[in-house]
Amino acid sequence: MEKGINLEERKRQVSAIATAFSRYTVPERARWLAALCYLKTLGTTFMPMDLAEIALAETGGYGLSGKAVSEKGALGVWQLMPHRAKSHGYSPEEMENDEKCADAAVRELTSKLEMAKGNMTKAKKYYCGAGPDADAYEVRRQQFRREILNELNKEKLKQAENPRNRIDHLS
Repeated sequence: MEKGINLEERKRQVSAIATAFSRYTVPERARWLAALCYLKTLGTTFMPMDLAEIALAETGGYGLSGKAVSEKGALGVWQLMPHRAKSHGYSPEEMENDEKCADAAVRELTSKLEMAKGNMTKAKKYYCGAGPDADAYEVRRQQFRREILNELNKEKLKQAENPRNRIDHLS
């Protein structure tokens, strides 16, 4: 299990992700998907936000639905093509299952990170594919990343403004 700042930062991201997700789906589902982003990235090089911004870019406009199917045939919240789902050990039908889809998405992003020689931004763009669609996807993904970062910053400000979180009031 991870320790220290990395684990604390991961935990902090969950609330911000849930808030961002709740703009696109019901709060209960938003919290569930945010928790999956946390759980499925534990033990990886990815942070929950990495998985969350992909979900928003892929299916935010479709209510983060597990039943989402793109015009090209990509499936689930994280929109994996059937052959890619199979390459990660899942049937296309299993992509409706959020947990399995999230797991496959982490595996897919891992393979894209290898292709991108460790460049996370390129890996996320490769996740979508290539060409004009990937360029448009990358713009959306970065917008969603900023949205989640804004939520994180709001939470930091709230904590800083709360006198119970300040050390100076104890002296």
